[in-house]
Amino acid sequence: MKRLAVMLALLGAAIPAGGGAQDMAGQLNDYPTAARADYVFGCMAVNGQGRDVLEKCACSIDVIASIIPYEDYVEAETVLSMRQVGGERMSIFRTAAMANEMVAELRRAQAEAEILCF
Repeated sequence: MKRLAVMLALLGAAIPAGGGAQDMAGQLNDYPTAARADYVFGCMAVNGQGRDVLEKCACSIDVIASIIPYEDYVEAETVLSMRQVGGERMSIFRTAAMANEMVAELRRAQAEAEILCF
């Protein structure tokens, strides 16, 4: 969240810092069920509605979750969403090296998931 907070601070926004200790199970499975379900829902909308696609999409988010922490996933997804918004103030999400790095990390995880699951 720190990298995203820095970028939003540059826009004049403030993000409350969250955190806290997690138990070991939480660290190994830090993606909330709703986030996993949302990913699978979107994946199936793109790839089809069959049981085989459900399993591939579930595999895909599991692989992504094993590669990048949930916090980094949220940051990268936020950058991708902000890139869809027009305007000069949002250009930082399209041009900043930090934003590009976040998205590249997510893209690498997605590529690995596609290789392993599809």
